[in-house]
Amino acid sequence: MKGAWIEDLTWPEVRDRLAAKRPVVVPVGARSKEHGPHLPMKTDYLWARAFGDGIAGRLPVLVAPVVDFGYYPAFVNYAGSQHLRAETFIALVEDILDGLLNHGAETLAIVNTGVSTEAPLQIAARNILVRRGARVAIANIRDLGKGCDGLFQQKLGGHADERETSAILAIEPASVRMDRARPDYGHMLGSPPNVFRAPVAFHGDPAQGENYSATGARGDPTLATPEKGRALLAAMIDELVAGLRLLRPDLTQ
Repeated sequence: MKGAWIEDLTWPEVRDRLAAKRPVVVPVGARSKEHGPHLPMKTDYLWARAFGDGIAGRLPVLVAPVVDFGYYPAFVNYAGSQHLRAETFIALVEDILDGLLNHGAETLAIVNTGVSTEAPLQIAARNILVRRGARVAIANIRDLGKGCDGLFQQKLGGHADERETSAILAIEPASVRMDRARPDYGHMLGSPPNVFRAPVAFHGDPAQGENYSATGARGDPTLATPEKGRALLAAMIDELVAGLRLLRPDLTQ
């Protein structure tokens, strides 16, 4: 049996699937966060929906509604970008996980499409472990699809770049404005690699050093194609499905 989104079911259907010990996948993806002049604000949400659809199409899981608000401090300088304080986001996620546990969920797995959300999600999962004794697994987008790195030609990336633009061309091509895409490496080209990382706050002012981005993107979205996006998305979903099977070896197609 294939999986299903909780929002598409009736409550007795959800109850019965939880009683059958179906794993619950919780996607996290902003619905309103800047992604340059060429990608929609809902880009992370589109990633999250695609992951949920891909997993549910292959495994008998329940997929919770996308958590579409989060901790995104790097983008607050751009109109429409929504951001929750870390403590607010942690509380939101804990309340969602508590509710699922209260209704009988036993296996919980978060699929995270953000970067700044990684740390607060780890804190929320740790708090749930301490309070409830329940282990919440987290998959982060930065750890997925690395086998496809050879497909991409940009000099560096990270946000609304060749990789992400290719994915959205595959998921929802009508929402991509390729005529507005242009390379934007800010001041990062030539920066030596470093084991130390510092927080970034994207900003349109060239005087802002490594924070500078003229477009709100970092990378070269002009190199994106839907073919690259389809290959990347398929690889990521394969990895998520394999990971869930490791968490629950009893899962079948």
